[in-house]
Amino acid sequence: MTEKLFSDVEYNYKKINDRIAEAALKTGKSREDITFLAATKTVPAEVINYAVSLGLDHIGENRVQELLAKYNDYNLEDCSLQFIGHLQTNKVKQIVDKVDLIQSVDSVKLASEIARQSLKIGKTTDILIEVNIGKEENKSGVYPENLEELLCQISEIEGVKVKGLMTIPPICDNKHKILKYFNNMHNIFIDISQKKLDNIDMTILSMGMSADYFEAISEGANMVRIGSALFGARDYT
Repeated sequence: MTEKLFSDVEYNYKKINDRIAEAALKTGKSREDITFLAATKTVPAEVINYAVSLGLDHIGENRVQELLAKYNDYNLEDCSLQFIGHLQTNKVKQIVDKVDLIQSVDSVKLASEIARQSLKIGKTTDILIEVNIGKEENKSGVYPENLEELLCQISEIEGVKVKGLMTIPPICDNKHKILKYFNNMHNIFIDISQKKLDNIDMTILSMGMSADYFEAISEGANMVRIGSALFGARDYT
């Protein structure tokens, strides 16, 4: 079973890289301009490490408890570990010394706690701000019209550094709708970049997952979070 799984991961990894390169080329970029981050929720460490041995150099966990359980087994010598799920303030101290970047920051409260725990260990933690591009009430993320105010507030907090934006758009029933969300997000990213806010680096636009990473890249994403397309369908129960 493990041998078959490894074979599937190797095949999927090559296929995804080819598709990323194709999408990048459409926008005048190269494969090297796009970060392929593997979403590793429920994936055993040995499978993650096999993907790393193939060249994967960014992984992201969604749950603090799972990250901690697998942390000592990750092969992180040439791989960046990020946290990509919703993070509660009371869990920040458990991972701040273990990750290179925290995605999905959407409040001054969370940013402040990340900063506080980071300064305790002499670190400045890189973060992305999550934007709720679809304005869905059941999703986290700052609404687009409130983004600049939040960025200005977080920019004054010592101990964190904003490196860009991330989003998870609504589930769409056709490609035209998802492209519109990605395009809107890219326009926001460019608009913020041009304002050159103090202590804000707009270097990362993280959007697109297994079902739509090609479209996300074509609309300006330079980081995609891919799980099931690499590791296969997973049981989240």
